[in-house]
Amino acid sequence: MSRRFLFVLGSSRAEGNTELLARVAAEQLPGDVEQRWIHLADHPLPDFADLRHDSDHAGPAADSATGLLLDATLAATDIVIASPLYWYSVSGLTKRYLDYWSGWLRTPGVDFKATLAGRTLWGIAALADSEPSVADPYVGTLNNSAAYMGMRFGGVLLGNGSDRGDVLKDADALARAKTFFAQDAPLAQFPYQHA
Repeated sequence: MSRRFLFVLGSSRAEGNTELLARVAAEQLPGDVEQRWIHLADHPLPDFADLRHDSDHAGPAADSATGLLLDATLAATDIVIASPLYWYSVSGLTKRYLDYWSGWLRTPGVDFKATLAGRTLWGIAALADSEPSVADPYVGTLNNSAAYMGMRFGGVLLGNGSDRGDVLKDADALARAKTFFAQDAPLAQFPYQHA
């Protein structure tokens, strides 16, 4: 299967630091790798309703933001969550997208978990702090989501930036971006599974 990257952009603004860093990393992908970029702000999802215990749970309409995101997620071999660090985790737009994974797990005829198993989840984030450990909750959210789904986890590419374009001055982040997608992504594990 040829690789197909889905870049899920979780910032409330276009061309912010996180997106700029994601585009630098994406430039390093081979030309035959398909890339799809979706700004969550352009496709707002309604509040997530947990329907796990409803017997008549139905799939999303094909023309809705929900259907668009479900189809794009299922088609991707690599899902890149490109969300700025908001209050030490993913943005609200990104969290809502991940909440929808819970519903898609139970959507008839989708087999969401089995489809994503073995595929790769990546993260890219800009933060306004020079200490990367403040992003530990962000990394944990993505790692644990990947572990639950049986996915591989490529880690999180972090860059520093507050004002628009600042991340392009972060030489270390730009250097890491050059090889970020070239690394082997191990099967994700919950922290308690590590020896």
